[in-house]
Amino acid sequence: MAKILAFSGSSRIGSCNQKMLEIAAAGARQAGAEVTVVNLADYVMPIYNQDLEAQAFPEAARAFKKLITEHDGLLIASPEYNSAYSALLKNAIDWASRPTFDNEISLSAYRGKFAIIMAASPGGLGGMRGLVSLRMLLSNMNVNVLASQVTLGAALQAFNADGSMVDEQKQQSIEALGQELSKLLDSQVS
Repeated sequence: MAKILAFSGSSRIGSCNQKMLEIAAAGARQAGAEVTVVNLADYVMPIYNQDLEAQAFPEAARAFKKLITEHDGLLIASPEYNSAYSALLKNAIDWASRPTFDNEISLSAYRGKFAIIMAASPGGLGGMRGLVSLRMLLSNMNVNVLASQVTLGAALQAFNADGSMVDEQKQQSIEALGQELSKLLDSQVS
């Protein structure tokens, strides 16, 4: 069974990216994956600094890295801040990239992982510009980022009170992201 870690780059209460992520995670579960959804607000990490790393690797960063290591794939929803991904997301990715034991292979937490990325934004482009740089970052870290992605514009009006999408077709396309990742990971394990 595929194991997928799902997280967003937004810690805002009621985050559209977190809602979108939950829908993709449901799609992955429907396809048979075991999905762990986390909120980065629960992993409070200082801004990455090599001096801090040398003193004592932050426990929240160590726990987040362990989660990435234990999962086969990643579902990542990213808000767009000034045409890029959020500082919260970048900081978590950076901390998890750092070695936590002697002779650890560089970027070992990310090596061989598969990911699908998505974005929600109140703007018309739906966070599309931020996904370009996120895709490049993850690819440079040896993550296989699948071509499929969904962006959601006018996100503040896109959800029903229960977290489902107003547009059923959009709901299905987001669920399909999770299903695609689950099926790919299952084929890799077989």
